[in-house]
Amino acid sequence: MLNRAISTALLGIGTAQFLKVPIHYLETGIWDWKKLAGSGDMPSSHSAAVTSLTTYIALKKGVPSIDFGVSSIFSMIVMYDAMGIRWQAGQTAIAVNDMYEHLEKLADNHPDIKYKRREKELKEMLGHMPIEVIGGAALGIAIGSLSYLIEKNPKKIRNKKQAPT
Repeated sequence: MLNRAISTALLGIGTAQFLKVPIHYLETGIWDWKKLAGSGDMPSSHSAAVTSLTTYIALKKGVPSIDFGVSSIFSMIVMYDAMGIRWQAGQTAIAVNDMYEHLEKLADNHPDIKYKRREKELKEMLGHMPIEVIGGAALGIAIGSLSYLIEKNPKKIRNKKQAPT
């Protein structure tokens, strides 16, 4: 069986990625199944993964443990990166794509300017707004807590499922 901490983090990623589809639908009215594998958007799957892992470790090993300390620092770096560096890279991609669009229009209006159209735009959805990181972190805390509680009380949960109705 897969390590419980790893499976908890993977469940955080999977749940966040899945939730991007209905959240996008609620915002736009469009079902975009590409969101299942895309980056960016609400909730941050990176944040959900690291906070579910950190929450599970906190509950399993305790906050004073080295495992929790390492996981916490790892989580902060990942979430900072998602909001900071990756977000700025996405903003840069938007600016570059806009620049190429303007350059294409300029070339159309001036036949003496040679311009070779790019085949593919730069990917713009790379990072997250703070609310998306917070949403992913909240989801991760819930998943990490649930994973710990299920592991801690499997008999109670199994008995509830088997109880006659």
